[in-house]
Amino acid sequence: MSPAHSAESPDVAAAPKPAPRTVLDASDISRALIRIAHEILERNRGADPVVLLGIPTRGVGLARRVSDRIAAVEGQSVPTGSLDVTMYRDDIRLKPPRGLEHTDIPPGGIDGKVVVLVDDVLFSGRTIRAALDAIGDIGRPRAVQLAVLVDRGHRELPIRADYVGKNLPTSLVERVTVHLTEYDGADAVLIADKTGTGAKA
Repeated sequence: MSPAHSAESPDVAAAPKPAPRTVLDASDISRALIRIAHEILERNRGADPVVLLGIPTRGVGLARRVSDRIAAVEGQSVPTGSLDVTMYRDDIRLKPPRGLEHTDIPPGGIDGKVVVLVDDVLFSGRTIRAALDAIGDIGRPRAVQLAVLVDRGHRELPIRADYVGKNLPTSLVERVTVHLTEYDGADAVLIADKTGTGAKA
């Protein structure tokens, strides 16, 4: 007669990790960006004062898309660039070294302009704090506004987005991943447990 299994015996297979769940598909993302573009125009009474600065990586792609949608409405392009915040982050000494991204300020600069920062996910707010410091070294805009595709909450600083594609309540054990065709081959926003296959907090 075989001895009974110990309570600690691994006779039950571990449960599979849940797959990431899609919370925004390509159509949802497109509608969100159209809405953000219209809200920017309404709030700023047109496109004339606006400069869009995307935060690398995916914030840059989103900024270009918002610019395209504004141009479709206004019939004029909006100055669009990118703003690397790597050297302004307050956790730079706490994480492994990372390569610098590209900063590209439009030829007209940002002095006296309404700068709209564009990012994919708003989380703790520390990336945006770093972006504000970076802007201060570049020029003096009339105002700075923030547009994000997803606001997932859990702020650590008093920062709030002016334009939000989707408010997405999350827990700290979840990851939100934004995929864009320009970088990932498809558009989607996914959410998954951090022990799963998510790629960005």
